[in-house]
Amino acid sequence: MNKKIILLIGGPSSGKTTLINHLEKEGHVCYPEISREVILQAREKGIDYLFLENPMLFSEMLLEGRIKQYEKAITEEKPVFIDRGIPDVIAYMDFIGDSYPQNFIEACEKYKYDKIFLLPPWEEIYTSDETRYETYEEASKIHNFLVDTYKKYGYDLHEVPKTTVENRYQFILEHLKD
Repeated sequence: MNKKIILLIGGPSSGKTTLINHLEKEGHVCYPEISREVILQAREKGIDYLFLENPMLFSEMLLEGRIKQYEKAITEEKPVFIDRGIPDVIAYMDFIGDSYPQNFIEACEKYKYDKIFLLPPWEEIYTSDETRYETYEEASKIHNFLVDTYKKYGYDLHEVPKTTVENRYQFILEHLKD
């Protein structure tokens, strides 16, 4: 593997966490999605839906956390797989139609990932829970915003097929060779 920082992106409930967990089980260095952590921290402070109640604060916290993940990842000796990246913050803000400060754009331009794997919407595995409140239709729209945002920042996206986690894992390994 000659790639250093590899992202898994996609809308809610597209299989990213399952795939990250499998990669980790196979011995790869993986960083989890941090939005659940941010959501749970907010709930401890009495804010049930931080993204809905204060999307800018939520997004700023995510941006800060994802920059920290990136900075940690570049110090790793092995390639790092990360569940979601910095441009996700802009994609979600665009999805809700909210504006964001220039430093969001600057972060997307400064911190570059080596390879992006896109997990498409997959209705058969879609579930919602206490931190994933989007409908499947909203998840599909978020997917489109993610694609547009990552392409805007010059990334080639490698769409991971809808198949077993083992086959998805093998697909990623094969595409890391090129």
